[in-house]
Amino acid sequence: MTKPLAEFKYMSFDVVGTLIDFEGGLKTCLGEIAAEAKVTIDGEEALSLYRAARYADDADLFPDDLVRVYLAIAPKLGLPVDESYGQRLRDSARRWKAFPDSAAALAQLARKYRLIAMTNARRWAFEHFSAELGHPFHAAFTADDTGTEKPDPAFFHQVFDFVSGENAGKDDILHVAQSQYHDIGVSHQLGMTNCWIQRRHAQDGYGGTIEPESFTQPDYHFTSMAAFASAVKERLTERQ
Repeated sequence: MTKPLAEFKYMSFDVVGTLIDFEGGLKTCLGEIAAEAKVTIDGEEALSLYRAARYADDADLFPDDLVRVYLAIAPKLGLPVDESYGQRLRDSARRWKAFPDSAAALAQLARKYRLIAMTNARRWAFEHFSAELGHPFHAAFTADDTGTEKPDPAFFHQVFDFVSGENAGKDDILHVAQSQYHDIGVSHQLGMTNCWIQRRHAQDGYGGTIEPESFTQPDYHFTSMAAFASAVKERLTERQ
């Protein structure tokens, strides 16, 4: 039986794609470059090209890798091939916006739960994301901190070790994420309870996120952080 939402002590969150609208940020920056170059690009095509380039064997840590990615996809989009534009795409991460419901939902959840950020982004980028979200996290793990990226189980085990130091275990954590590939599949394999935030529920395909080899049925499923936070609030109210 799935553990009730009200009974967790921690909630761990994927950040980029679940809380921060990285697809919107990428399309905005690429669209600005395209407008300056007087060409038109299709946002979904750009995301598809990004996805293919991002997960190449020679990929660097995110979002630093956006310099390399830009140079790989620019010719296919008719954009100027110059490293300065790749640097511009990388640096745009400092201005990426949260989804409209992210900050409020996190603020509500933080009243009851200890929130843990788990992101494949580097620490410098995460600090901007955290500020955009209102600094709601009890703890944060980035690619710089863990030395690896999700879906590597080693990333998750570092979080397990952290909560163990606070006299808790993985059963006390609800893992919340939008990526089937990076989060939902591996968290299930590791025996965690998880919650899928299906941000692209009204769109086809996986956008900028790599497609999983197989779909993992989540323990909980919502299409927004607002709906998730509302459900949690309802469950907490029922317990009172």
